[in-house]
Amino acid sequence: MAEHAPGDVARLLAAEGYRVIVPHLRGYGSTTFLSPNTFRNAQQAVVPFAPWELPPASRHQPHPDLLGHQLPYGVDMSNHFSAAYLKFPGNDARLDLTDLYVFPASGDSSRTVLIIDVNPFMTGMSATPPFLMVSEFHPDAVYRINIDNDGDNQADVAFSFVFTAAKDGGQAGTAFYATGTDAQKAEATGEVLASAAPVGFDATAQPVQAGPCRLFIGVRSDPFFADAEGALHGFQWTGEDAFARKDVQCIALEVPDEMLGPESVIGVWATVSVRRDGALFQVDRGGHPTINPFINPEYAKDAYNAGHPADDAAKYLEPWSKLLEGNGYSPAGASAAAGSVLPDILRYDRNRPTAYPNGRTLTDDVFSARMAFLTNGKVKSDGLSPHDDLLTEFPYLGLPHGLPHT
Repeated sequence: MAEHAPGDVARLLAAEGYRVIVPHLRGYGSTTFLSPNTFRNAQQAVVPFAPWELPPASRHQPHPDLLGHQLPYGVDMSNHFSAAYLKFPGNDARLDLTDLYVFPASGDSSRTVLIIDVNPFMTGMSATPPFLMVSEFHPDAVYRINIDNDGDNQADVAFSFVFTAAKDGGQAGTAFYATGTDAQKAEATGEVLASAAPVGFDATAQPVQAGPCRLFIGVRSDPFFADAEGALHGFQWTGEDAFARKDVQCIALEVPDEMLGPESVIGVWATVSVRRDGALFQVDRGGHPTINPFINPEYAKDAYNAGHPADDAAKYLEPWSKLLEGNGYSPAGASAAAGSVLPDILRYDRNRPTAYPNGRTLTDDVFSARMAFLTNGKVKSDGLSPHDDLLTEFPYLGLPHGLPHT
């Protein structure tokens, strides 16, 4: 059983005639730790019972509209724990790309904000490798925001970020801007926008000027919001936000629109690669929120993370369409729905109002939107609101919650 993720174990046990309960997330609901400061990693476990051993009062029924339909393969939240089997990409939380945001700068319609968040939860102990988590960027990684400005699903512009090893409680980053063929190279290359930019680990961190751009790199409050426990229990919403008062590492960039390309429409996706044995390997990627963790089976997640959007339609349109058909879509409707998120590139037209799927703001309820997408509208909003610590100015994400820098 150790080779299987909880969701796979549940299906195997069900095939043998067992009923399976997926308990509360560790540290949430009815589960507690001895210390309130213990890290809670939103991981679930499975407990098997023979059918006659399951007490009637504990038989949890799924959302009534979902009876008879197959549920998504995974229940990781957003892209937190986005590798296979509830692990971090490359077995390192610092390589875990959680979210991508694209929206216009406040008070200046000629500038666009690009934000990627990585390293979910950051500090404390995890039940999966690397166990002890740290609030820094990986010094052997390349974090990248890719821009397609001509619709060919290839990067025409790339903003890349690399970091020094953390030392004496500090860390510094370098930001690069590449265009043309340089934008498609795995290495961080192109014009240096900023070097030795300090990584912020507390509420005093400030943005810096990076050529014509503004740049912020450091710890911030995670803006993602979702009723994770409700999703794990038949979409019976609990009203609890699993990501409230959690922190992430944030790379926020405010750029003049002309740096993105000549047209108003762009496609954006982010990647994270890590150097091993002298070569770079891509270990995570994403454009649309909550795609790979929810749709792909466990065995396919890592290969998806290593892939390129240009190959997405050929590889995933058919299996994703079949999944959606099982959730109540007609064949044509399933194909259209799957095609709306393939390739996995977030489209943004700055001449149209910004709200996912046209870009993504920090207040968009993408979790509820994804649940509705997966169930053909049967599952409605989880009822949660955006976090109340968001800022009205760059870098927009709320101040960190004071977790210790490790």
